[in-house]
Amino acid sequence: MRVLVQRVSRAAVTVEGQRVADIGPGLLLLVGVGRRDTAAILERLASRCVNLRIFADDAGRMNRSVHDLGGEILAVSQFTLYGDASSGNRPGFTEAARPDAAMPLFEKFVSLLADKLGRPIATGRFGADMQVELVNDGPVTLWLEAVPDSA
Repeated sequence: MRVLVQRVSRAAVTVEGQRVADIGPGLLLLVGVGRRDTAAILERLASRCVNLRIFADDAGRMNRSVHDLGGEILAVSQFTLYGDASSGNRPGFTEAARPDAAMPLFEKFVSLLADKLGRPIATGRFGADMQVELVNDGPVTLWLEAVPDSA
């Protein structure tokens, strides 16, 4: 699983001209589900996202999490995080999970985030052509990735 974490002042998702989600201060998570992802990976990354200390404390140091802040999370499924353009100009997506496998894993990830944050998580619409707007705060953008443990 790959998650692009962006600290935002606000973020929103629009589908077919209709706003389907928006948040105030918090995190925008662009989430790519890999074809070998497991429930253990979802748990690890959900915990890391909620507890990631990238918000300023009273001294101005990045020492607070979205949970500490009382912030919001907007999670958007984005299979293109698994795009591989190393062999040409057209990316391949063979490492991304197929939609029928990715959708329940993404939904489980969102559920884990909600449990850990203690409130609902805003989401885009899985598989839709979405327009994502954000005001990146800082800017602070981090790449998180977890891979299945080797057998």
